[in-house]
Amino acid sequence: MGPISNRYTELVGIEHPIVQEGLGPFKTARLAAAVSDAGGLGTVSMPGMPDDLKEGARTFRAHIEECASLTDKPFAVNIPVGVDGDGKVMPFTDVYIDTVFAARAADEGLARQLKVLTTSAGYPGGYVQRIHDAGMISQHKVGATRQALKAQEAGVDAIIASGFEMGGHAPSKAVHTYVLVPNVTQAVDVPVVLSGGARDGRTLAAALCLGADAVAMGTRFIATEDNADWHPNYTQALINAREGDDVAFDGVYGPCRGLRNKASESLLHTDATVHSAVELTRWKIQQMQLAQTEGDVENGLVLAGQVASAIADVVRVAEFLPAMAEEAAGILRSLAAPVTLA
Repeated sequence: MGPISNRYTELVGIEHPIVQEGLGPFKTARLAAAVSDAGGLGTVSMPGMPDDLKEGARTFRAHIEECASLTDKPFAVNIPVGVDGDGKVMPFTDVYIDTVFAARAADEGLARQLKVLTTSAGYPGGYVQRIHDAGMISQHKVGATRQALKAQEAGVDAIIASGFEMGGHAPSKAVHTYVLVPNVTQAVDVPVVLSGGARDGRTLAAALCLGADAVAMGTRFIATEDNADWHPNYTQALINAREGDDVAFDGVYGPCRGLRNKASESLLHTDATVHSAVELTRWKIQQMQLAQTEGDVENGLVLAGQVASAIADVVRVAEFLPAMAEEAAGILRSLAAPVTLA
């Protein structure tokens, strides 16, 4: 048991209330295993939206199985409930969710580890019961209190409340963490995970003070030794980032936040009417992968949160994550000491 144990750590079976965000559309199996091994909840991300979804499913399953082979601790997967222009769920969602269920059904050991399925982007109502029937915990990411209430009504077990400063797929309501998280924690009864702006023990302590049960981090975990599958140029771009170097642009399922470069600036001025929605979506995912795999941080999309401006080093997850929890516990203990008011 870690220094901070609560209903969320007990729900998902982890030592520290620290989650690695979904970081697709490239490989995160080794990073997820490292986070889980260190006592947090690692997340295997889905591999984009390839033309051949069967090939994508094979890749996804291989990543899941790799993560399971590298740790004996619980881990999660993240699958967006993506919708097209007509509001219909895109085919990849069902393909990837079925892939998760098939991987668990084929391996009892893997099934004991792969406990959490995180959905995002769209309404999870059509999937919650299926996730529960498969013996998994349903966790859903929201960017507004109304969405959190709908997710709770749908039966999810936990909610990730994502503030607008987060990297990657940012909430369309553009509500920042300090406002959103207290609103959500006041409105729902299920455990809430703060996402957006967390980076260390101080921000974990702050999240708990806001009523959250855990934090989820993406940008901080990208800049780790354990994220060895990604190109080092990506990590360096994050370390070089300063306040104001990020921008929110039109992403795949709504707004995205990343670093300013040719690719992100081009999306600020793109005329979507000259491209089909699917065509533009595929291009965006390809540009994300370009930065992650080839290290082209000028023409590729470098997804990152505003917290990148505070990240100045590459850390090792096994040391960093427990130390972050200990730092937060120390801060909370000091705050619990008698306070003298003038």
